[in-house]
Amino acid sequence: MKQAHIKRVRDLVDGVLLLDKPVGLSSNDALIKAKRVLNAKKAGHTGTLDPFATGLLPLCFGEATKFSQDLLEADKTYETTVHLGITTTTGDTEGEAIDMRDVDVTLAQIEAVLPQFRGPIMQVPPMYSALKRDGKAYYEYAREGITLEREARPVTILKLELISFETPLLKLAVTCSKGTYIRVLGEDIGHALGCGAHLIQLRRTQVGALTIDGMVTLEALQAHAEPLTLLAPVDALLSSFPAVQLTEELAKRFLQGQRLALGKEALTLPDSLGRVRVYHDTRLLGTANLQEYAILAPERLIAASHA
Repeated sequence: MKQAHIKRVRDLVDGVLLLDKPVGLSSNDALIKAKRVLNAKKAGHTGTLDPFATGLLPLCFGEATKFSQDLLEADKTYETTVHLGITTTTGDTEGEAIDMRDVDVTLAQIEAVLPQFRGPIMQVPPMYSALKRDGKAYYEYAREGITLEREARPVTILKLELISFETPLLKLAVTCSKGTYIRVLGEDIGHALGCGAHLIQLRRTQVGALTIDGMVTLEALQAHAEPLTLLAPVDALLSSFPAVQLTEELAKRFLQGQRLALGKEALTLPDSLGRVRVYHDTRLLGTANLQEYAILAPERLIAASHA
């Protein structure tokens, strides 16, 4: 007799895991492994890291997924090692070498080239990327040997600092806007130096206000007796927003999606207008826009059963 398949019951888990993603694992595979360990019902990540990259991958569970878009939009910081003299099909170690040149580059030449990549720049997305054309990812075309014309897109390099240079390895620290490809930045720097380049190491160290402090490896997560204790609270994603404290009565109305004219009824109000995080006591209720005349307009709400 065929045994009936018993569907696993997942738990309602809310919080943020600051995962130190290992080399060789896609962001989605890392998410699936963490979700399984935490037995979480709902989960999502906040922007992909390439399989060859390591470092900070914030994973959102439950109610935290409502606020993950903010991290997709956030600036990001990386440390990377660029191998000068070798160009690959993918711009990193995942691809095959397609061009090799001697590296006759001085430190002075590098310091002269880097400024042209700081600030607003135009960048052509790589063929080996998840961007889509006609419903098909660029990397799928690339694997078929097809190269498509790609339009350059504006990105901003907020910081580009030389950490070290020992021929042929160039180590850099980069802070950039969303949508920036560090692989392409490395290739473009190599092209400007006349020798070509590809990345051999890429580590993300910051996403928005989140840093590597408190990062957890998959091994540590899997080995922990109480892995749920490794989660940061949902409002870890919102630490850059000012806080608004509401009375119990106002909190009830806020969770019903009502716009509130706060006046003197709010317990605390920030000095500036804009996006805020909203609390009753220590409970996060959601995010809102604080408008003129102390009008609080709900944005994303924590489900009442979780708040």
